[in-house]
Amino acid sequence: MTGLGLFGIIASLVLLILLAYRGINVMILAPICALFATVLAGAPILATYTQVFMPALGKFATTYFPLFMLGAVFGKLMDDSGAARRIAESIVGAIGAHRAILAITLSCAILTYGGVSLFVVAFAVFPIAAAMFREAHLPKRLIPATIALGSFTFTMTALPGTPAIQNAIPAPYFGTTAFAAPGLGTIAGLIMFGGGIAWLTYRAKQAGKAGEGYDDGPLMRPVPKTGRRMRDTLAAGEAKPGSETHHGLDPAPGRESEVVEIPPIGNPMPTWLAYVPVVLVIAVNWVMVNQVIPAMNTDYLAEKLYGAAKITDVKGIWGIIVALVAAIVFMLVVHWRRYADRKKTLNEGTMGSLLPIFNTASEVGYGAVIAALPAFIIVRDAVLGVSGNPAISTAVAVNVLAGITGSASGGMSIALQALGTELAASAQAQGISMDLMHRIAALSSGGMDALPHNGAVITLLAITGLTHRQSYKDIGMVAVVIPVTAIVVVLLLASTVGTF
Repeated sequence: MTGLGLFGIIASLVLLILLAYRGINVMILAPICALFATVLAGAPILATYTQVFMPALGKFATTYFPLFMLGAVFGKLMDDSGAARRIAESIVGAIGAHRAILAITLSCAILTYGGVSLFVVAFAVFPIAAAMFREAHLPKRLIPATIALGSFTFTMTALPGTPAIQNAIPAPYFGTTAFAAPGLGTIAGLIMFGGGIAWLTYRAKQAGKAGEGYDDGPLMRPVPKTGRRMRDTLAAGEAKPGSETHHGLDPAPGRESEVVEIPPIGNPMPTWLAYVPVVLVIAVNWVMVNQVIPAMNTDYLAEKLYGAAKITDVKGIWGIIVALVAAIVFMLVVHWRRYADRKKTLNEGTMGSLLPIFNTASEVGYGAVIAALPAFIIVRDAVLGVSGNPAISTAVAVNVLAGITGSASGGMSIALQALGTELAASAQAQGISMDLMHRIAALSSGGMDALPHNGAVITLLAITGLTHRQSYKDIGMVAVVIPVTAIVVVLLLASTVGTF
C-alpha cells in the first residue's frame, strides 16, 4: 500500500499543477487533489477532510489573516490616494525614461518593501511601465519580468524587515523576526536585483540589435498611452488636477480604442509625503520587534487562554501587524480628503484579502493531508537525507514544495508544518543560527515557486495582456534561476563566515 500511496502523492501533485495551470481555482482544487491521494493511500476520506485538511486550513487562516487583510487595505489606500503612482512617477522622473527597466524595478521594489500588495503594484505601475517602454523602444514582452523582479523577488524574501507574508511565516518556527540575518538577506537581495537588471538589460540589447521595439502585437492587449511623450510628462511633473482624466490608447491594428479611467485624487501629492507610509511600515516594525515588545511583560502568554505560547512565537507577527496598522491610520488621517469614497476603499481592500488567503490556506490544507499519509515518510526522509545540514535540507524542502504548489507562502507553510520542528531541533543541535534558518526558508520560498502555474505569474501576464510564450522565459530567469543562485551563495557564505 505504501507504493500506491506514494504514487497517489505524486499523481495528486501533477494534477494540482496541471489543473491550476489551466485556471481552476486552487480553493476547490486543493481538497480534491488531497482526497484523491487519500483514496489511493487507503485512508478514510471524510475524516481526512474534516479532521486534517480543514484544521490545517483554519490554523493558517487564523494565524495570518491579519497580515493579509491589513496588507490589502494598506495597498488599496496607497493606490486610491495616488501615493503608489506618485512614488513610481518620482522614481521614473529621477532616473529617466531611457532607464525604463531600472526605474520600473525600483518603483515596484519600494512599494512592495513598504507593504503594498504585488497585485496592487502591478495594476498601479503597468500603465507607467507601458508608456516608458514605448518611449524607450523596449519590447513590451519584458514588462512582466521587470515588474516581477521588483515585486516578488528580493523585496519578498531577502531584504530585512520586509512585511511580506513570506518573511513572517518562518518566525514562529524558529523564534525569529522579519529582520533575521540582515547581512545575508541583503547580499541575497543584491544578487537578485543586480542579476535581474543585468539579464533584462542584456535581453533589451538583444532585442534592439534585432530591430525589435515596442509592439502591442496581435496577441497583446493595448496599453495606456499618455497624450504627451513620457519625457515631457516627467519634465512637467505630475499633471494638474482635472487636466487628464483618462489616457487614450494606441490599439493594435484592427482593434478599437479603449479608455482607462483614472480617478481624480485632488491636489498633487508631494513626493516626500508619498514615501512616508512606506518608511513607516519598516521603521515601526523594527522598533516593535527590537525595542517595544522585548520590554513588555508577556508572561500571560503561558496561560492556556493564549495558547501556552512564548513571545518568540508571536513577536514577528505582532511587529508587522502594528506597523501596518500605523501606516493605515497615517494614510486615513493625512489623506482623508483624497478618498472619494472611504468606505468603498476600506471594503474593497478588506474583501480583496479573502481570495489570496483562502487560496493559500487551501494549499496548506492540501500539504497537511499529504504529510499525514504514511507514504509521506518516504518523501520526508528523502528531503532530510539530502544533507546532514538542516539549512540545506530547509532550502531543498521549501523550494520543492513551493514549486509543486506554485505558491511561496503555501509551499513554505507545508514544508515547515511537516518538517519545521525537526529542522529547528537539528539546527540547534549543530549550533546553526535560527536567524539563518529563517532567512533560508524565506529565500527558498521565492525560488521554485514562480514556475508557470504560479498564481502571481498568471495574474501578472493577464494584467499586461501577454502570454507565457512571450514573457515567461524572462520571468523564469529573474524570479526562479537568479533567486535560486542567491540561495546557494548565501548557504556558501554562511558555511564559511557564519550568519550576519
